Amino acid sequence: MSTTSTADRILEVLEQDAQASYADIADRAGVSKPTVRKYINQLEDDGVIVGYSADVDPKKLSGKTIALVGIEVDSEQYVEATRELKSIDAVESLYTSSGDHMFMAEVRSSDGDELGRVISEEIGAVEGVTAAHPSVLQERLK
Repeated sequence: MSTTSTADRILEVLEQDAQASYADIADRAGVSKPTVRKYINQLEDDGVIVGYSADVDPKKLSGKTIALVGIEVDSEQYVEATRELKSIDAVESLYTSSGDHMFMAEVRSSDGDELGRVISEEIGAVEGVTAAHPSVLQERLK
């Protein structure tokens, strides 16, 4: 048996396949179905699992443009800006970052023009946002 914790093995399976059944997770993690159910419920309650999603190849996504947008915010307005950025419908995901930008946002729009509008009129209009640097995703490689 692996020395990796049960929770870690279950999470590893879910990260590879968020649609895996409890039976499949149990088989791949080396535990019983009731154990899987117990751990998943606990991980959801603890906020470790915050949702389930599908990985999308942006090139094959008809009528959608996906961009990762690095966002800079004045530290004095961090809390309010965070709240406003999270409320923007086109912002699919929002992360704090230790890299080149304070935030990284996954933004989805119908096309490049709409992406530009979202960045300038919605993200850029948030009080405290000082810069937004988009990178349009082209093709999923892995």
